Amino acid sequence: MHLQRAKFDNIISEFLPSKKPSNKVIIFASGMPGYPGGKDRLLKYFSQKGYWVFLPRYRGTWESGGTFLDHSPHEDILDVITELHKPFTSIWDGVEYVIENPEFYIVGSSFGGPAAILCSLDERVKKVIATGSVVDWVEEKNSPVEPMDWLGRVVRDAFGEGYRFSDADWERLSNGELYNPIDYIHDIDPQKVLIIHAKDDDVVSYAPVHDFAKKLECQFITLKKGGHLGSGSLVKWNLRRKIWIFLNK
Repeated sequence: MHLQRAKFDNIISEFLPSKKPSNKVIIFASGMPGYPGGKDRLLKYFSQKGYWVFLPRYRGTWESGGTFLDHSPHEDILDVITELHKPFTSIWDGVEYVIENPEFYIVGSSFGGPAAILCSLDERVKKVIATGSVVDWVEEKNSPVEPMDWLGRVVRDAFGEGYRFSDADWERLSNGELYNPIDYIHDIDPQKVLIIHAKDDDVVSYAPVHDFAKKLECQFITLKKGGHLGSGSLVKWNLRRKIWIFLNK
C-alpha cells in the first residue's frame, strides 16, 4: 500500500494502517530542516510489524496550516493523538478508519527528539524514542557546526515557505524558552524514555545528551559511530533487538 494522507485539524499527516489487527500507534516527529517525506521504507517496516504509523507535518511547515514555533511543536503531536481517538478519513480514497483504544508511541529524531521527550509527559503516551536529539537549545545556540543564528537564516533561504516562523519565535527557541526538554527533566518518567546518540555526532553534541540521560536515569544507548542519527537508524541490525525489547516491555 502507498502512503496515505489524513488531515487532523490543520495538520497534514502521512500514514499507513497496521498490516495486522492492532491498536498500537507510532507517531514520528521529524527533524528540521528538511522535507519530512521520503520515509516510506521506515513507515512500511513498522506497519508490517503491527503498528499504525503517522508522519505529521508540524503546524507552520510544509502542507500544514498555522505558524511554526508560535507554540511548542510537541503540542502538534499531542493534538494528533487527540484526533486519533476519533474516526479519521484518508484524503486520497475517502476510506474512514477507526483505531479502537489506541496505544501511543512517539519516535523523534534531531529537532523532533524534544517532541518525543516532551510528549512522554502526557499520560496517553506509553513510550518514546529520541535519536540524535537536542535536549537543551541553549547548548545548540553556539554550535560549531549549526549555530542557531546561522540555522535560522539557512532555513529561510533554503526552504522558503516550507517553514513559516517569526524572528521573535526563533529567538525564543534559541534561548531555550520554548520546546526545551532540560527544563522538564524532573517531571519526566524515565521508564518511558529511550535515547540513542552517537559519540561522533557533530550536529548535536554527545556530551549534553549523555549528561541529560544520566541525570534522568532513562535508558540510553551510545553508539561509537553513526554521526547524526535519524529515525531510520531504528531499523539497523545493531539496534533492532533493543528497540523491540524497549517497546514491548
